[in-house]
Amino acid sequence: MFIQTEATPNPATLKFLPGRIVLETGTYDFTSPADASVSPLAEKMFQIPGVAAIFFGYDFITVTKKEDTDWQHMKPAILGAIMEQFMSGQPVITTGEAEDIEEGEFFEAADEQTVTVIKDLLETRVRPAVAQDGGDITFKGFKEGVVYLSMRGACAGCPSSTATLQHGIQNLLKHFVPEVQEVRPI
Repeated sequence: MFIQTEATPNPATLKFLPGRIVLETGTYDFTSPADASVSPLAEKMFQIPGVAAIFFGYDFITVTKKEDTDWQHMKPAILGAIMEQFMSGQPVITTGEAEDIEEGEFFEAADEQTVTVIKDLLETRVRPAVAQDGGDITFKGFKEGVVYLSMRGACAGCPSSTATLQHGIQNLLKHFVPEVQEVRPI
């Protein structure tokens, strides 16, 4: 089994491509060892010194390291944990399903049509590009012309995420949805 590793725009995060499907649907964001109880792989990876967060996408895994650690020491252990998991044939998530990205959304009923267009643009134009960088951006809400988005995986804490939101996503949404005035992270 060959696992590719890619840098992401976030220097604290690496993207691992096992060459297999990680999650059939949805995504999963582990921000602490307590979150990892539903995944033997995430539990094993949190035992590696320096691992701060783990994100599972369709065909990739991103790992975010703590500030005071070096990828040179972590990478072999992470690769070993991923390889062992996939060679075992066991599921990556053992209980429940991938996170519901629509959980906790907020918007006025009168804005439902606008929100549908925003979500469609995010799903078809933004999320695939962001996944290439090892992250995910999901819709959280729309209120008074402001779109609220959740940034996860390599996007969380990325130095270029503000530019991505302000110049990329905000401009795209403003172009197609005149009601959008601003985009903010949650």
